[in-house]
Amino acid sequence: MKSFATLLLLGALAVPAVAQQGPVLATYTVGSTTVSASALTSNLDTPWELLWGPDNFLWMTERAGRISRIDPNTGQLFPLLTVTDVTETGESGLLGMVLHPDFATTPYVYIVYNYTDAGTLKEKLVRYTYSATANTLSSPLILLGNITAVTTHSGSRLLILPDRTLLMTTGDAQQRPDAQTPSSLNGKILRMNLDGTVPADNPIAGSLVYTLGHRNPQGLVRAPSGRIYSSEHGENAEDEVNIIEPNRNYGWPTVEGLCNLPAEQSFCTANNVQQPIFTWAPTVGAASITYYDHPAIPGWRNSLLATTLRGSKLTQIPLDATGTTAGAGVFTLTSFGRLRSICVSPQGRVYVGTSNQDGRATPAATDDRILVLENRAFVPNAVKNGASSLLELSPNPAAQTVAVKLPAAAPTRTTIQLRDVLGRTARTIQVTTGQQEVSVNLNGLPSGLYLVQTQLGDTQYTRRLMVE
Repeated sequence: MKSFATLLLLGALAVPAVAQQGPVLATYTVGSTTVSASALTSNLDTPWELLWGPDNFLWMTERAGRISRIDPNTGQLFPLLTVTDVTETGESGLLGMVLHPDFATTPYVYIVYNYTDAGTLKEKLVRYTYSATANTLSSPLILLGNITAVTTHSGSRLLILPDRTLLMTTGDAQQRPDAQTPSSLNGKILRMNLDGTVPADNPIAGSLVYTLGHRNPQGLVRAPSGRIYSSEHGENAEDEVNIIEPNRNYGWPTVEGLCNLPAEQSFCTANNVQQPIFTWAPTVGAASITYYDHPAIPGWRNSLLATTLRGSKLTQIPLDATGTTAGAGVFTLTSFGRLRSICVSPQGRVYVGTSNQDGRATPAATDDRILVLENRAFVPNAVKNGASSLLELSPNPAAQTVAVKLPAAAPTRTTIQLRDVLGRTARTIQVTTGQQEVSVNLNGLPSGLYLVQTQLGDTQYTRRLMVE
């Protein structure tokens, strides 16, 4: 039996930690909201990937090869590993990263980076195993390697889908015709199982190719609707935001941006080309993209947020209700130079990494750094006055499955999360529009106390669950 003191400690976990608020460096008006920008941590070197981890820490890659966790409350950085065979030259180096969706029980970290093999630059995807006790990454396993690379146009962003397959973007490595060549892995979005094998339902039997016709896609995000969006570097005319659909052609190198020139129009018609839903013209160096739909900043709800390098701005791209049409871009965060990486916390804060140490800017003394964009006046509707009881769990305690019943049918797609005593996400369950009750599989979870959390509108509901 757990001690009373332990139960008090676990009860305190129901309230998320409040992030330390540094000095406001700039403010921006988003609708009727004042969004403040502050620095979380500084003196970094080209942060390439930012993720919000299931441990409620930020996870970051830097192009020279370092992987770290960052405490969002203090800005303290905890290095995990410096990958020794990373080759940082030009735009190459350590790039994208993603964490296994069942991280509590399967603590795998996937990274993609450039390396040198017999004097030739290449690219590979590697899986590491994380130890929370030792704060280390170990046991590297190469899942995909020997991909053609040069010092530019390497991609590469990673995304794991709910069906437990992994998407990986690749650039054309300056081999422009390869983007249209199905046998080449360059200029593509690849899809694979989490062990690196080819899914049986990929568009081309035995091939990792999911889509083709890309120049250098470096942003990749899945919205709650299930739509997948990618941002892509154009050459001169247009950068793009695309909806990614299997077996579609995205036009490069014949088409850049929209199918709006005579030669482009005929190619698009003949080759099943999917046109972008948003373009920047001229190009701005579209680097990463995320989806925002949190009540903390209402003016950004149901929008894509994209960072730009040459443009040195954050672009809000509002979406329509179906997620298939984008409105005009709205620009902000204009005072910090090149912007490369971005992620959103469950509290609605946006974290952005600058990229002023990448050799194409004049860095400030504190560059590179992670910036926090937040509405400091926002106070979420906490679970109070017995509202937590509206989230029903049956049975509780539970052993193999638990039925979770929401206070009302979900008005939009949402998620239910189970968090362990350290705040780490142990399960994430998708709830479709109109659904009110779901069954959660508890097999594989260690016995103990968990928090079941979900958010409907601007109210968060939390209920304790004992797993036997």
